[in-house]
Amino acid sequence: MSEEIIPEAIAPDVEPEVQENAAVEQPVQEKPAEDVAETGTGAEETPQTQETVDEETPDYQNMTLAELVSELQKTVTSDLKMTMSKNVEMIKTAFYKKLGKEKADAMQKLSDVADAAVETVESPFAAIEEGFKSAYNEYKKERAEFNEKQEKEREHNLELKQKVIEDLKALLEKQEDVNATFPAFREIQNRWREIGPVPATAFRNLNETYQLYVEQFYDMVQINRELRDLDFRKNLEVKEKFCEAAEKLAENENVVEAFKELQKLHEQWKEYGPVAKEYRDDIWNRFKAATSVINKKYQGFYEDIKKKQEENLAAKTALCEKVEEIAAREAGSSNEWNAFSKEIEEIQQEWRKIGFASRKENQKIYDRFRAACDAFYAKKREYYSNFKDGLNANLEKKISLCEAAEALKSSTEWKKASEQFIELQKQWKEIGAVPHKKSEQIWKRFRAACDEFFAERDKNNVRPDDYHRNLRLKQAIIKEIEAYQNVDADTDAKALADFRQKWQEIGFVPFKEKEKVAEAYKAAVRAKFGVEPAAEKRGVRGGRPQRSEKEMLIDKFTKLQQDIATCENNIGFFTAGKNSGGLIDQMRRRIDDAKAELAKLADKIRNLDTTQE
Repeated sequence: MSEEIIPEAIAPDVEPEVQENAAVEQPVQEKPAEDVAETGTGAEETPQTQETVDEETPDYQNMTLAELVSELQKTVTSDLKMTMSKNVEMIKTAFYKKLGKEKADAMQKLSDVADAAVETVESPFAAIEEGFKSAYNEYKKERAEFNEKQEKEREHNLELKQKVIEDLKALLEKQEDVNATFPAFREIQNRWREIGPVPATAFRNLNETYQLYVEQFYDMVQINRELRDLDFRKNLEVKEKFCEAAEKLAENENVVEAFKELQKLHEQWKEYGPVAKEYRDDIWNRFKAATSVINKKYQGFYEDIKKKQEENLAAKTALCEKVEEIAAREAGSSNEWNAFSKEIEEIQQEWRKIGFASRKENQKIYDRFRAACDAFYAKKREYYSNFKDGLNANLEKKISLCEAAEALKSSTEWKKASEQFIELQKQWKEIGAVPHKKSEQIWKRFRAACDEFFAERDKNNVRPDDYHRNLRLKQAIIKEIEAYQNVDADTDAKALADFRQKWQEIGFVPFKEKEKVAEAYKAAVRAKFGVEPAAEKRGVRGGRPQRSEKEMLIDKFTKLQQDIATCENNIGFFTAGKNSGGLIDQMRRRIDDAKAELAKLADKIRNLDTTQE
């Protein structure tokens, strides 16, 4: 794992300021019947397409480089891509933060093992960075074109609405009969509603001008009560439908979606004129009541989010304290540092599973966590920097051992030289690690000298102290038999077979002790198992003992035991060298093969004993 932790996206602070009347605008007091019309106050705001980061925005900061590229491509190909520029910029920020840190980590790792060119670090990231740039630049181009198009459309809409105002002004100047002018007026109103948004700088003045001429029209034509009442009824029907829609939204379990749809209803509500005075308060109170229900649910939704954010903050604070405690520890070996690093990695994994804190606290707690992790890895790097000096000192010591082994490898004083080699191997194991690039080379040099000596010793069939060792082993088996606790016939038979196999696998003992130890073994078997061990028989030819097949098998058995002992002696110090796993595996295979051959020889010897009983 990289020593740097993956930065996470800063969660938007979710602290909505939702009041009961936040989503609605109090209705404008309508003019009395004789004035006929409800006029705008100019308090309406320009309708804007709000672009926000969704509450379910992925945690870009904890994604890999490949995941960020994939997320960018998914975002810029979405049907809603033109409303997601904030997401795109968050992805870009996360990508280049992570790219920079991974490049730094790669350079740091290379500097630990060898002098490496910058190209060695840059090349693995070039392709993924190019792919990200290509997708991002294509999106920025499309975004610029989209914004340009939107601006042109707003300018066009401005021209259209200015034309509507001119037509309304011309209608006022005609001074015609109301029956002729009112349909034209309605057509002008419909045209106005159907035209899309205009530039924000022109909206207020444009809307106030339109409302002024609307009021002048109502004043001019002095529309009769019947026609006015018809208009009121139509407005009432529309606003009743708005109330029904708002009441239906109150049943929507998706609180955020319901709230957004409610805002649209409020915008549409303001587009329609007044209703009859006797219905005015009732229809508004109905719409207001439905709005209140949705607002309260929306407020509760964000209260729950706020509570969860507080819980996340507490959990992340606890993790910060854990990392700070680990960073304060002292370690004196690579094993300890590796153990501490594992704890840090587990904590980082747990951190990634915890959601955001509030906007106010999220960056602060992340900075604290990051600082604690950085402090730990700084101490670790300092340790390994000092460790390099020790590696070089160990290299000098191992070079000296190689020179000593090379000077000793031609010795024919087998016993003395064997002891000296064993001592050199012991010293080798006690010396710590050496620089990685020298480890294999120095190890092969030392091993070659050892292998050359032991191969030559084995070739001369030297068996120092094997007989006395075998005697001790057989005496130990006798003690095991005497200490054995009888169970049942089957179990005892198996135990006896195991004892017999171990006894037969052991080689010769000193001649003067042969009969004594054999008799002790037989006596122990008779006493514990109530059976007579098979007596060894030797043939005689020409007055001299003839080497039997069993003796030859035992000699071969003993030679294999000696080979195994040599291999085990060598493998004892193989683990001191880095990257010696392959050598150890090779030596263990040799041991396994020899043991398999031993088993076959033991079977043959047992079969001979059986046939001779």
